[in-house]
Amino acid sequence: MLELAPNTAHPVGQLTPSIVLYEPSFEGWLSAVFYVYANKLHDDEALQLIAQDCYVPSLIAQATSVVPNEEHAERVLVKLNQLLGRSGMRNLLWGFLSEKEHIGTTLFWVVKYAIDYPNRHIMQDVGNLHVLELVQTVKSVGREKHRMEAFVRFEHTTDDIYFARVEPDFNVLPLIGEHFRQRYQDQHWAIYDITRGYGIYYDKSNSTATRPAALQTITDLDDAVLRHPASIHSADERRYQQFWQGYFTNVNITERKNPRLHRQYLPQRYWKYLSEKQILPNAEHIQKRR
Repeated sequence: MLELAPNTAHPVGQLTPSIVLYEPSFEGWLSAVFYVYANKLHDDEALQLIAQDCYVPSLIAQATSVVPNEEHAERVLVKLNQLLGRSGMRNLLWGFLSEKEHIGTTLFWVVKYAIDYPNRHIMQDVGNLHVLELVQTVKSVGREKHRMEAFVRFEHTTDDIYFARVEPDFNVLPLIGEHFRQRYQDQHWAIYDITRGYGIYYDKSNSTATRPAALQTITDLDDAVLRHPASIHSADERRYQQFWQGYFTNVNITERKNPRLHRQYLPQRYWKYLSEKQILPNAEHIQKRR
């Protein structure tokens, strides 16, 4: 019979990865990076940085929560700006806004790579698996940002506010706000992310002749408005939707219809918020006239 190996006791901490939990904000993640280096945890290959709202407690895993610290976050931010420059910092921020699982860990290993090799252009080194994952993630976020800027549909309300609902795959609202702020300075408008429960609001009364108003964050919105936006449509909005649906139907050439190509350029997940894809109760206005 084979001899059994002697029973050796191992500390639990050596059997499980080190986990640092951060508040789900960019400042919270920066504070966690500071904590890792301050406590000399950066050489632990099993280290993970996980957002507090994504962490599932385990009986064997050891986790430490880091409280956001503005001073610590600022010190890390200054250092990363020196190492990565503006484009590199954009990649970190866009990667963070992807909210992908384990993105906090991926970003940390990219940062460690930059700190270990300050003279390298690390963002060009896609041979590094962490850099490659970040680059691919940033491309996905960029595509979603572009689509949101193209597919957002505002609906005029009785309060003279142009209101839009969105459900992006990534948290791109902070990235698209400036696009709309520069283009719609002469109207009140709001874009609300239903998935994440917050939105941005532009109040034109706070603008000046030389500068558009600052964007405001909105969090409290009546659920009835989100479920039944037609209840706050102005008369002009109802007429506009009828005209637009009629136009969309009449310019369509049935013989050249290509649903697959159509879904490629206009993914179906965006359709529920496009007025041209909705059929109002009174649909006589969309009948084709040839």
